[in-house]
Amino acid sequence: MKKFNPPASLHAAKVESITRRHFLGKATKSFGAAALAGLLTDNGLFGAAHASSMEDAVLAAGTHFAPKAKRIIYLHMAGSPPHHDLLDYKPLLNERAGEVAPQDCYAQRSAFVKPNAKVLGSPFAFEPVGGNGLHVSELLPHFKTIVDDVCVVRSLYTDQFNHAPAQLMLYTGHMLQGRPSMGSWLTYGLGSENSDLPAFTVLVSGGKKPAAGNAAWGSGFLPTVHAGVQCRSEGDPVLYASNPPGMDRAGRERTIDAINRLNAMQAQEFGDPETLTRIEQYELAFRMQVSVPEVMDISKEDPETLALYGAQPGATSFANNCLLARRLSEAGTRFVQLFDWGWDVHGTNPGDDLMNQLPMKCRETDRPVAALIKDLKRRGLLDETLVIWSGEFGRTVMNEARNGSTYLGRDHHPACFTVFMAGGGCNAGAVVGATDEWGAHVAEDPIHVHDLQATVLALMGIDHERLTYRFQGRDYRLTDVHGNVKPQLMA
Repeated sequence: MKKFNPPASLHAAKVESITRRHFLGKATKSFGAAALAGLLTDNGLFGAAHASSMEDAVLAAGTHFAPKAKRIIYLHMAGSPPHHDLLDYKPLLNERAGEVAPQDCYAQRSAFVKPNAKVLGSPFAFEPVGGNGLHVSELLPHFKTIVDDVCVVRSLYTDQFNHAPAQLMLYTGHMLQGRPSMGSWLTYGLGSENSDLPAFTVLVSGGKKPAAGNAAWGSGFLPTVHAGVQCRSEGDPVLYASNPPGMDRAGRERTIDAINRLNAMQAQEFGDPETLTRIEQYELAFRMQVSVPEVMDISKEDPETLALYGAQPGATSFANNCLLARRLSEAGTRFVQLFDWGWDVHGTNPGDDLMNQLPMKCRETDRPVAALIKDLKRRGLLDETLVIWSGEFGRTVMNEARNGSTYLGRDHHPACFTVFMAGGGCNAGAVVGATDEWGAHVAEDPIHVHDLQATVLALMGIDHERLTYRFQGRDYRLTDVHGNVKPQLMA
């Protein structure tokens, strides 16, 4: 499809003045009121969003400094894994299991755990592995084979103790909906490496979306072309992108050309920046009809690679999504975000029991995560692809025992949690930060989620304080007014 080129007068930098001229031309009130409205529009108080400066915000031609990574794959274990049972070994919990937990084991706020809750020792064995001697749970046998390729960070903390606000804080920098997500900021700043694919793609497993829903990959006040595109590993890869019955590809192209001419006329008259975004989205959807099915077809992979991930063509699984993440990244997608629900181990029933649910989730994810890192490495892609694994917060030292439940489980705990990173300029083989002897609070190298965001942007060559977007009268950024780059996470 030949790319539609709108008139030069429709470039985003000019639409605000078009909007003002349209307002003055159509206004029936006094010119004083019109002039005031024009001044307010300048400041974005009517919601006319625009970049604060081309140099600082639009980085498609380059970056603020030399990037270490070109693209990101973010693996989110939605519900949040218990760090005590996987990568933050605390023998004291087993020594004091069944005792009433000290008050300093509690976070400032918790969701369900009650006072006088009892210490829960980990029921899983740990062993030291790798060059750094990291103690790793028996639940992660495949992770043990890549431990020297990852940077384990045991000192993350957040401000939020419930799933949706914590997920929003992690991805958008704010606990409420309406802010752009990390992938949207990156595609806004850097664009895509492949114009035939979405720059920001989302894959979901585990039976349902994360608690934050589509807002976890929304574009907020950025143009909607920067929102994440959810793809599926079963059926049509992207909903509604295929032609309806009776419509062939040539007919679809003629339809889109006609629609885009109408959109261009509307943009010329009204100057709405979102109309330009709509033109881009129609064109991308048309190109995706060919490009997306090709890259999403994992049956083209050799049997060895399918076996490495434990992937099965046509299935819906986290393993398939990890393989798709590699294929999308290899094809030039800037940000691939995987969500896998099922990690909210409260211990209220067999479906969220520490003894049943957690081992099951580890069996589903441990192998494909290790396979993804190994596969990227053998293809020469790991050095330029940053892989991040995390939940949205940690879990408690105590057994929750909600309503007297006899199942084992841990409540939400924002004061500390563990993530790991691989590739893309991270400090491979390092263990950064530490929690106290209970695993309840950060004792060394505290790293807030805003610090993680700032560091991720730095690895992509972006100064988090300079990637901004003016909206409602001020410049916004992913890290809001916070965040410091943490060099200990970087090679």
